[in-house]
Amino acid sequence: ETHTHTETEMEVMQVLHMNKGEGETSYAQNSTVQRNIMTLANSFIEEALVVLLCNNNYPESMGIADLGCSSGPNTLMLVSEVIGAICAVSRQMDRLMPELRVSLNDLPGNDFNNIFVSLPAFYNKLKEEKLGSGFDQCFISGVPGSFYGRLFPRRSLHFVHSSSSLHWLSQVPPALDSKAGVTLNKGKIYISKTSPVSVLEAYLVQFQKDFSLFLRSRSEEMVPGGSMVLSFMGRISADPSDEKSCHQWELLSHALMSMVSEGFVQEEKIDSFNSPYYAPCPEELESEIMKEGSFTVDRLKTIEVDWDAGFSKSHEAQNCTKSETLTSGQRVAKTIRAVVESMLESHFGKEIMDELFRRYTLLVDDYFSKARPKYVNLVISITKKG
Repeated sequence: ETHTHTETEMEVMQVLHMNKGEGETSYAQNSTVQRNIMTLANSFIEEALVVLLCNNNYPESMGIADLGCSSGPNTLMLVSEVIGAICAVSRQMDRLMPELRVSLNDLPGNDFNNIFVSLPAFYNKLKEEKLGSGFDQCFISGVPGSFYGRLFPRRSLHFVHSSSSLHWLSQVPPALDSKAGVTLNKGKIYISKTSPVSVLEAYLVQFQKDFSLFLRSRSEEMVPGGSMVLSFMGRISADPSDEKSCHQWELLSHALMSMVSEGFVQEEKIDSFNSPYYAPCPEELESEIMKEGSFTVDRLKTIEVDWDAGFSKSHEAQNCTKSETLTSGQRVAKTIRAVVESMLESHFGKEIMDELFRRYTLLVDDYFSKARPKYVNLVISITKKG
């Protein structure tokens, strides 16, 4: 089945990318939360690779893909983990390491140059640490494109990983488009306690459509018995407007609305913006996997991660003074800004970004004074039926 990209999907593909480079608001400098999530999912990766290599015909050449790889330190940290796990298994089995074909995928706007520039140093480190001189067959390439559709040749992949990416939809749910002149989700940029049921339904339908296309595409590309470890923002509660799954967006819409009264932003601008994001619950996930039918679920777990990557706890322990360290609000605002700024900027304009995130920082700090907010992350390991 060919997948043609609609105009709105092209829009998301063009504007959704993490902040580039190495500067103060870059993703490379502000992705500790995502790194913590990856670390928590490591046991899933190790387990899946042990099963894969012990059960399958041990491959001579192994296809590995990281979908939504982004750029910065996390990208190659994941590759390093996967190679380390394969290395350990092959030693235990007393087998030669398979040659590794590692594909790093993200949307075309991703900072691939940043990754490519860091490869020579990475290969050197790999030789020293993991593999000794006997192994130099690791081939890393970049694959730009949306994972909602085919990216790789048939049956070319053994192991697929994706972290902090699948909560991004291919497009804003079309039913929310306010072109018809009716605003469904007034004053909000994502699901909220005030959102009508039709908004919740529109988001769920878009998630189901996207996730099943993701599964169908991977099913073609993976070998039977191949395995996939996916982790992404989700929720525990069956209610999509549950505070834990959407409060970071709620505070962002408050920050935007506070700018309306002072003439920084027009209210219609906020009403016409909806985030192409959805945090599913485990049941929604399992139900799509069952419906699509190509994969079996091995393990599913919800993990919680501090909004500020746990810094507030570690700094309390060290009795740091406020001036020595960033506030939780500043940390959270920098993390969120590195991820969503490209998208907000294309809709609201560059000139309000500093002010928007200044206000957001204050709202988050205020929220931290009352609660220790956590993101819910779903980690799932699935195997391609043989």
